[in-house]
Amino acid sequence: MLSCLSWHQGARCGRAGLSHAGEKSNLMPFNVSEETLNAAGETLKFRTQMGFISRHSGVFLIGMIFRIGAGYIFKVYLGRTLGPEPLGMYALGMTIIAFLGVFNGFGLPQTAVRFVAHYTSSGNAEQLRQFVVSATGIVLSANVALGLLILWFGPWVAVHFYHTPALTPYMTLLAAIMMLGALTGLYGKIVQGHKEVSRLTVITDFVGTPLTIALTVVLTAWGVGLRGYLLAQVLSAAAVLGLLGRLVWKLTPGVHLLKVKFSLPESQVTSFSATVAGMALLNFLIGQSDKVLIGFYSNARLLGIYAVAASLVAYIPIALQSVNQIFSPVISDLHTRGERQLLERIYQTLTRWVLAFTLPLVIVIIVFSKPLMRVFGPGFESGWLVLVIGALGQLINSGVGSVGFLLLMSGNESKLIRVQAAAALITVGLGLLLVPRWGIVGAAIVVAITTVFTNILNLVLVHQLLRFFPYNRRSLRLLAPTIVSTVVVVLCKEILHNVLAAMATVVVGLLLAYVAFAVVWAGSSLDADDRVIGRAAWSKVKGFLPTIDVGS
Repeated sequence: MLSCLSWHQGARCGRAGLSHAGEKSNLMPFNVSEETLNAAGETLKFRTQMGFISRHSGVFLIGMIFRIGAGYIFKVYLGRTLGPEPLGMYALGMTIIAFLGVFNGFGLPQTAVRFVAHYTSSGNAEQLRQFVVSATGIVLSANVALGLLILWFGPWVAVHFYHTPALTPYMTLLAAIMMLGALTGLYGKIVQGHKEVSRLTVITDFVGTPLTIALTVVLTAWGVGLRGYLLAQVLSAAAVLGLLGRLVWKLTPGVHLLKVKFSLPESQVTSFSATVAGMALLNFLIGQSDKVLIGFYSNARLLGIYAVAASLVAYIPIALQSVNQIFSPVISDLHTRGERQLLERIYQTLTRWVLAFTLPLVIVIIVFSKPLMRVFGPGFESGWLVLVIGALGQLINSGVGSVGFLLLMSGNESKLIRVQAAAALITVGLGLLLVPRWGIVGAAIVVAITTVFTNILNLVLVHQLLRFFPYNRRSLRLLAPTIVSTVVVVLCKEILHNVLAAMATVVVGLLLAYVAFAVVWAGSSLDADDRVIGRAAWSKVKGFLPTIDVGS
């Protein structure tokens, strides 16, 4: 049987199959009921969508695993080469960029995911072209202005707010990182809206990540320290921007900056982007206030330790992030076409797989928290409790699935922003209470509480507004693999910690955790829907390198 090679072909295959299934052919047995035909059609659509999602999220997951593995080794290199204080200064600089990043895109990058998918699905090529050109012009203009603001106002922030005058000389590089990052973010989201996650992954993960690492190693070897790390990010971001720009122009029919008249986006785009921009401000308060408060109340060294632990915690929801990359435009597409039952079925299946992939990783990170931090250097081990607390919070995040994107991509962004506003108030309020008292551990507790609160409330809203719930009786089948995986990891630590080096023990524990989980789960728990994902993902893994084409 021929498989559908792309999303557009897959959609055509699905529609064709449904059309044939729905026709009253003379060859059709008379005893086939309408309910049977409808069920067959739903199954065909489910398999088409799940195959597409699994293939693209599988590629993204491979890229994430590559980026995590390379990034962990790279962070160890940075920790041992630069030390906690320069990494803390870098984290402070990133908070400045993150704050201005709230305003440098006006919500257009995330808006692109929804409306590029919408315009493509509805066949409105003219509005698609207009959106790409308008968004490019707006983001470019905003970042030029904000880049100048960093050069003018950034030194004052470094000296008077963070009490770190040594950060001042890096403002030019920080401004360049912000400008290039905004454009790459916009074009990456446009590519995501076209559902070309595989190509996006190749460019960002398999080109951008190695290039950043290689340039950093070369530049820091010359003795330029933190400046070399920042310069490496600027150069690699410029290369990634060039590749993404070329891809966007190929995916968008007939677009050309010199031939399309610039105008403001249509009202529904403006309204949605304004809401997203508001959420971006709230996300800054939620995601960066911990670092800002540590920088204000403590010092760059402790912030460096916290930043390393937080970066490891950020790797935990890799399965959820992989799914969200392609599931978010699919949500917009299916919701537009009124395929609610299909959307819920996909949501439940994906959430079960995300949780299954995340559980062994969380177990390993909690059990091996001290060795994982110690490998960055003796001065980083004190951040192990931050790692444990963050891991528990991210387990809840992954366990409820794509609840935020379900609200955002189904037109319920006004409800989502209220949740974000409440979460921001909790983050800042608890941060002001706990960070001065408990330092980086207090910051970790605040982030974990906010993560749990946000996801649970989003889950309640998804259930109320869409009547979706991520769990069913099949979800209980994850309990036995979780118990077995936990026992295996604990035994691995107890038996091997005196035999192998610390990192070797962690790697062996991680491999055994996934093997134990997979064997127990596959032996008793996989159903037909799960096998659809498994086959699609495995076929993509086997044919990954020869099937990826960046430029065509």
